[in-house]
Amino acid sequence: MTQAELPEQLNIADRFLEARLREGLGEKTALIAGDLQVTYRQVSEASNRFANVLKKLGVDAEQRVLIGLPDVPEFVHALFGTLKNGSVVVMVNSHIKAEEISYFFEYTRAKVAVVHVDQLPLFAEAAQTATDLKHLVVVGGAGASGDRQLSWSTELAEAAPSFEMRKTHRDDAALWLFSGGTTGRPKAVIQTHRSFANTTDLYGKNVLGYRQSDVTLSVPKLYFGYATGSNLFFPFSVGATSILFPERCTADALFEQIRKHRPTVLINVPTMINHMLSHPDAGAQDLSSLRFATSAGEALPVELYERWKAAFGVELLDGLGTAEMWHVFVTNRLGDVVPGTLGKVVPGFELRVCDDDGKELPDGEVGWLWVRGDSRAIAYVQNMEKTAAAFRGEWYVSGDMICREASGAIRYCGRGDDMLKVGGKWLAPSEVENCLLSHAAVAECAVVGVVDESGLTKPHAFVVAPVRTDGLDQELMDLVRTQLEPYKAPRAVFFLETLPRTHLGKVDRGALRRS
Repeated sequence: MTQAELPEQLNIADRFLEARLREGLGEKTALIAGDLQVTYRQVSEASNRFANVLKKLGVDAEQRVLIGLPDVPEFVHALFGTLKNGSVVVMVNSHIKAEEISYFFEYTRAKVAVVHVDQLPLFAEAAQTATDLKHLVVVGGAGASGDRQLSWSTELAEAAPSFEMRKTHRDDAALWLFSGGTTGRPKAVIQTHRSFANTTDLYGKNVLGYRQSDVTLSVPKLYFGYATGSNLFFPFSVGATSILFPERCTADALFEQIRKHRPTVLINVPTMINHMLSHPDAGAQDLSSLRFATSAGEALPVELYERWKAAFGVELLDGLGTAEMWHVFVTNRLGDVVPGTLGKVVPGFELRVCDDDGKELPDGEVGWLWVRGDSRAIAYVQNMEKTAAAFRGEWYVSGDMICREASGAIRYCGRGDDMLKVGGKWLAPSEVENCLLSHAAVAECAVVGVVDESGLTKPHAFVVAPVRTDGLDQELMDLVRTQLEPYKAPRAVFFLETLPRTHLGKVDRGALRRS
């Protein structure tokens, strides 16, 4: 199993940013944000200034710095500045409630938080009771006004534009990433400098083939590890350009960004793929600048893939990654796409399909996903039990269930706690969802298991259908019954305006089961 060649002394701020200046790319555009273009040299200097601010504030190596910003250049400056200081980045969604912010402050023990003035009231409220937080550094507007608040623009203007980067080991913590569980408070995994450099080389460069001429655009925001890689670390590793926009991502906003900036790589998710295809002006959109688009975060239904290719003519590469392995380790690739599968394992990673006892299963059988490679996290923070269960030697044992075909392509069957045993047989919700999505009335859907009065698990479907006709629920149940094995048909169909989502934007199946 070939791994990326990485030096023992490694700081990814040097590998992804400063190395571009040494290559003579200092004046190349690194970031596009609206009408603003930021060069690699400007990112370097701004991140140096922020590293000096952290040093002045007494933030030491390995201490956490929380970034609660929308997708603006300051997010990138803060991230690389934190890494240069040898500190650890914690990224959170800037649009969360005060009680959630309080949880992240206490859980991460962050010394400094960088926040936007538009979200300042909630972060300031949470900061009042934060035990370890010393300062809020405020980006935008008039900036700081309250206790322990500092103005980003003032602090950076007073800081030196050069900084002697902290020497870090490749196995030092670089970022805390939050896994996408649907129950309880989010828990973080500790990811190292090695992980980010390894996957960037193996997947971003070797499989996707990022190049210096690329311009990348992402649906998920930078705080989501999928976007941190695909829309920041991957393009920066080759001297490409990233597009940032702080607004909530809608199909309209996305089409406008594509029209204005002509990206070559689109980082997408199934929900937005569906929104783009359902847009009334979808047929008039010009996506010809794109070399390819990627999909991750949730399984990509075959029906969506086929509609996307027919509508836009752009290849769409589905893949699977986890916070515990940082990013994608199994993927479809250009010239080798098998619709309905996750593709094949990224060279440099090894994958197994195992039973409950860890015994490897033959092709065609459904089992637990085991994966190993140099991007494995160290541990879950404050959760030894979960760490012991998930990290077994070199292997990460996922809660995902998969099936390997004879060709080597991997089919995603669902989360283990989402898989259903109906009448003694396994049922993969994604298979039923793909069938339901083939009906013209269905925009989105999710299938979950609900225990009936007899204690038996039965599949129920939750459907978003903008136009409903009488008897649509029965029509959908009959559709599944005729196209799949009868036991897979939903016993009930419930119509919703929207599907509930987790903090990472995934369908909250736990909430559906409780509804």
